[in-house]
Amino acid sequence: METYDQDRPCQKWKKKAYGGIQPGYPDNHTDSTFLQEMITNANVVKRDLSKVILDSISISQYVSVVSLVVSIWTHTLNSKIDEHTLLKLDIFLLALGFLVLLVTSPSLSLHLLMKYFLNISFFISGLYVLAPIYHTLTRSISSDSIWALTVSLLVIHLFLHDYSGSTIRPPGALNNPKLTSNISLNASIVASVLIASRLPSWLHVFAIMLFSLQVFLFAPLVMFCIKKYSFRVHLVFSFVLVGVTLTVTYQLHRLFFGTLLVLMVFISVICPYWLIRIQEYKFEINGPWDEAKLCFDITE
Repeated sequence: METYDQDRPCQKWKKKAYGGIQPGYPDNHTDSTFLQEMITNANVVKRDLSKVILDSISISQYVSVVSLVVSIWTHTLNSKIDEHTLLKLDIFLLALGFLVLLVTSPSLSLHLLMKYFLNISFFISGLYVLAPIYHTLTRSISSDSIWALTVSLLVIHLFLHDYSGSTIRPPGALNNPKLTSNISLNASIVASVLIASRLPSWLHVFAIMLFSLQVFLFAPLVMFCIKKYSFRVHLVFSFVLVGVTLTVTYQLHRLFFGTLLVLMVFISVICPYWLIRIQEYKFEINGPWDEAKLCFDITE
């Protein structure tokens, strides 16, 4: 093995990215200035507890939406809500959603609005045709299995949901939805089909499927537009939604209410506190040993 004579005169060492071994120095040689350029926690974002709590409200908001959907499902399965009431609720939610989009999205043109309306018309027509098929889809499967699958799919939906955006691209957005958000949406649709297949008539199926898909597809878009329009309106809407959800779930089942309340506190209080506490242990070092980063877009 080659050795280096420390007494042998050699040229002054220079830091080079490429060029091989310099005469008189081993390939892993560093001089006394090596650690002078080390920077600690250069890219660490300092977070504020109140800011993190406010950001977590979006998660609690959507958990409330899903909880309301589950409550509507349960009341419908228990025959407390008939198909005609569901259809009226569907029409009200659709009209309210379009109204919110018109108010909160200045970039929403009449052409784009008509495009949305046309797509929804095709969507509703297809759902109406498929409702009899959904009605008999899980006839041979037990109700316990249906509920277990539904709960599992809703957990997947909540875990993979994009809480910073919407699966439907908002007006003026440049980025396409993420893969995980599409998987989340598919999980919610399958869960809706499973629940709808336990209803007594195909009109029930059509009404509950339309309600579920309106919520899972368009509610994130509406909430995203509200948040983008005004953060104060977003906060007020979130608090009202959480309050309504807790009231409905309390009347539905006390255990469901308690679980949801604990989950809300965990998401909006405990998790932000943990994030701030573990930030104290964040230690990141940067220096001349880091890989070079491109300063231009290679896709151009």
